[in-house]
Amino acid sequence: MRARTAVLCSVADQGVAALTNILVLVAAARLSTLTDFARFSAVYLVFTVLLGVSGAYTGQPLVLKRGAVEETRGACRSAVAFTVLASAALGALLAAVCLLVPGDTARALMALGLVLPVVLGQDAGRYAFATLQQPHLALTADLLRLGCVLGALAAQDYGASPARLIAVWGLSALPALLLSAALLHRSTAGTPVWLRPMLRRGHLGQRFTVEFGVGNATGQLSVLGLGAVGNPLLVGALRGATTLFGPLNVLYTSATSFGPPLLGRIGDARRRVRATAALAAVLAATAALWATVLALLPERAGRELLGDTWPTAAALLPATGSQYAAMAVGTCGLLALRMLDPRTTLCVQVVFSLTAVAFLAGGYAVGGVPGAAWGLALGSLCKAVATWIRVVRIHRRGPAPQETVSADALPAAP
Repeated sequence: MRARTAVLCSVADQGVAALTNILVLVAAARLSTLTDFARFSAVYLVFTVLLGVSGAYTGQPLVLKRGAVEETRGACRSAVAFTVLASAALGALLAAVCLLVPGDTARALMALGLVLPVVLGQDAGRYAFATLQQPHLALTADLLRLGCVLGALAAQDYGASPARLIAVWGLSALPALLLSAALLHRSTAGTPVWLRPMLRRGHLGQRFTVEFGVGNATGQLSVLGLGAVGNPLLVGALRGATTLFGPLNVLYTSATSFGPPLLGRIGDARRRVRATAALAAVLAATAALWATVLALLPERAGRELLGDTWPTAAALLPATGSQYAAMAVGTCGLLALRMLDPRTTLCVQVVFSLTAVAFLAGGYAVGGVPGAAWGLALGSLCKAVATWIRVVRIHRRGPAPQETVSADALPAAP
């Protein structure tokens, strides 16, 4: 497959996967009461964290795999098998614990535990096809999943419980998982499965999981924690507002995934930094424009999108729009840092992810749900400013010498 076609298929696959997640939340909002959508959002937030951990531990190291063709095929098969087995064990534990806990949220978490191997296994297949340089197969499976999940949720009645929606959503991914397994088997048949290397100390996924934990999961879990100890509607309101900005997440993911190789073609470091700054300005302007479009939506159109959650989500649009504009600047700042000195990104992620959590909690204490949204916006702004200050300082002193780092996710079997 030509490089341009592969890039287009990869971008399209990311778009389809992101669109699936957006439409799932939109469908759940339209099928649920405000309280039930808050419960569904809390459970879906748990899934989002587990999905990120799975991608960081097995997916990201896998796409860095270099070596002989047979080793790469074996690594893909092993990563998918490891994901299915690990998620089955974790899901069984989650379901067993929640079986003993009363309440609708616990029942929804139990349903999540039962479908966890299906949804995480299907996602692991996307990384495997990317590593095998067959992104069109991942796109095919994700298109099938999109059609199945929309059809399954469309058949549900208004007022369906969060547990039922979680179960229907998870099981609808089963055809895509089976298709991915069949296509992957055709590409990797005859290669051994190596599970032990992924449990060894020093596995590259352990580092990526730490960075995900401090950079992404911390903020998501803090929202979940505030919903548990404070107002449960906080989770639904914030998830409803961020769902509306889902298309921007696709742009940010594409920028971080395909930005380094494209910007690396620019020979001069100063021009690369300027190009990254220009990209930050374009993405921030796009976020502001999208927030304006959403703010001008009539209430009837808004309710068609999010149902009963629309009024609370609409009230958060100024704060969430500001947050996404700041996130655009911060994302491009981290992209510039990775080109100048990739060792500096973890420190920035740790410090300012914790800062964002503090602003979130402080904002909620001062102004309730709107205050929490503005706290997240302020945290993103501080991270963006600090990131570009670091970019300027490193650029002035010159890039640090590159360290020799092994990118192998799975070493060859002995």
